[in-house]
Amino acid sequence: MEALKMLISSMELGSQEEVLQALEREGFKLTQATLSRDLKQLKVAKAASMNGKYVYVLPNDTMYKRVTRPKTAMEMLQTSGFISISFSGNMGVIKTRPGYASCIAYNIDNSESSNIIGTIAGDDTIFIVIKEDATQDDVINELSPILGDIR
Repeated sequence: MEALKMLISSMELGSQEEVLQALEREGFKLTQATLSRDLKQLKVAKAASMNGKYVYVLPNDTMYKRVTRPKTAMEMLQTSGFISISFSGNMGVIKTRPGYASCIAYNIDNSESSNIIGTIAGDDTIFIVIKEDATQDDVINELSPILGDIR
């Protein structure tokens, strides 16, 4: 699903056949029925592009900026999606690339962290609640295996 979201947000794909071909170029083999179900689950719609062609778009596509030279889905999947982290008292805000927050928050919640009480994720932002006696360094040390180099 992440690869599908990244392809739709970075390419102008106007038909399910084009989407299937793009996925296949990335090493994913799907049936049309599976793709159709995934598009429905992601609430993908069609909208007019700048050149008037109708293409697939994700909900709230304004957050997904189209790029002129997109990375491959495999390249995007190999990055953590992490952008930055900020703290205020026992709270933290993690900024991610669009579409990455829920996956990263899931990994944080399942990391058995002794310093993070919980997370709330949006599309590109994660709110974390930190135990009162935990330091920012404690939290960063626990998040490093999940987020990569965050220093």
